[in-house]
Amino acid sequence: MTLLANSWQEIAAWLLLAEVVLTVGTLGCVLHIKRETMSAIAWGLTVILVPFLGSFLFFVFGYQTVHRRLVRRRTRGRAYKAFSARASGTSAGVPEHWDVLAKVAHLGGGEPVTGGNAVALYHEGAPAFEVMLAAVGRAERHVHLQSFIFHADGIGTRFLDALCASAARGVEVRLLVDSVGSYGLRSRALKRLTRAGGKVASFLPIINPLRVNLRNHRKVLVVDGLTAFAGGLNVGDEYMGLSPKFGYWRDTHFRIDGPAVAGVQHSFLEDWHFASGEVVKGGAYFPARGAVGDVLAQVVTSGPDADFKAIRETYVAAILRARSRVWIASPYFVPDAGLRDALLLAARSGVDVRFLGLYRPDKWLPFLAARYYWADMLAAGVKVYQYARGMMHSKYVLVDGEWASVGSADRPGGVRYAPADRPHRRERLPAVQPGAVSGERCAGTFVAGLTEAGAARTNLVRNSRNVAPASVRPAAEDGSDPSLRAVSED
Repeated sequence: MTLLANSWQEIAAWLLLAEVVLTVGTLGCVLHIKRETMSAIAWGLTVILVPFLGSFLFFVFGYQTVHRRLVRRRTRGRAYKAFSARASGTSAGVPEHWDVLAKVAHLGGGEPVTGGNAVALYHEGAPAFEVMLAAVGRAERHVHLQSFIFHADGIGTRFLDALCASAARGVEVRLLVDSVGSYGLRSRALKRLTRAGGKVASFLPIINPLRVNLRNHRKVLVVDGLTAFAGGLNVGDEYMGLSPKFGYWRDTHFRIDGPAVAGVQHSFLEDWHFASGEVVKGGAYFPARGAVGDVLAQVVTSGPDADFKAIRETYVAAILRARSRVWIASPYFVPDAGLRDALLLAARSGVDVRFLGLYRPDKWLPFLAARYYWADMLAAGVKVYQYARGMMHSKYVLVDGEWASVGSADRPGGVRYAPADRPHRRERLPAVQPGAVSGERCAGTFVAGLTEAGAARTNLVRNSRNVAPASVRPAAEDGSDPSLRAVSED
């Protein structure tokens, strides 16, 4: 009995020593790997408060699942940049007031600002898809399509048919989908494309069902290196307003022609290289093209593999430089502390800050997380609106009617643009040629989102950190709600 007691004491001592060594070692890994403060704190507390199991969970989920994938992504990203002919030099033609934003984005890995672009906006899936399908049908050299969600439904089948037809006539076709977002896409549907001569790749295939993070949320189409589409539209019938749950679907997608297409092409090819291992380079994918419009554009990408969050930093800088207004639309806008402080500071400084979000969410967790901050935003003077007609999936930010950001980031980012020939615009931009896009037209997009079919201003009651149910005043059909009339006449 005494021998057994002594053995247990020795075992306990060794276990305690092992736990101390394991905890100290794991905490070192946490501090080395996790650069986000909250993530490091959360994992650190888990390791300390849950002996052995906390360390096990970190190495299974925090290191194996995330860190190794990020290292792989960074390694391949550097390799792609090394052998690809990336745009170099400084941005040209940027108005002085916005030059710092171009520099921040460029230093963060974004392309330099280019002039001579033409941009067209689409707010509904049907017209955008028709233009995209027509572009695929006219392709002569290559078609590169990337989508987070790709359904083999009505519109998905039309896209597959168009891709197969292009591949059959000798056009290079590459389709990149996310393995989680497009989980329901059957291999049988994709075999049609590969049999026709196209290529298909899946971003980080799901080998372990527990490893579903680090997804690719981009939606990109590049045709012949001359025309590109990007924004919020995935490929699915719901984006055409055919969802029984949401009905009408409002989104923001854009077409861009001109020198900035090269940046979108680089983004796709870097993701393609990571997912498939294929090296795609050469002048055929980056044809020279002169000016086709009057829009300054800069392509900026970001993700967890980037040390510098170019989109986020550029966004904060844009808000802090705002002089008259900051208008934001996003379905899942959950700002971090710095981003939130920038918005509150702008509102308290007299800048017209407005936010357009969801009324009927498709994902409750980010909706409730975003709603948590509405009380502070309203107290600072931010005007909060909810889109009540159906689903609002647009992601963009407008600053002073001069600078705009449209893309797939839920903290709006992506491609930024402004009229190249009007660098000193103050309140309003004069009308531009049909098909061109300016901050003025983006402002019209925001106003339309407020006024069409019952966009509603929300009045929230603050009770400590809780937000009471919203009291909603729907806009009249003729837009006669006073607060909405003020928006449309701004």
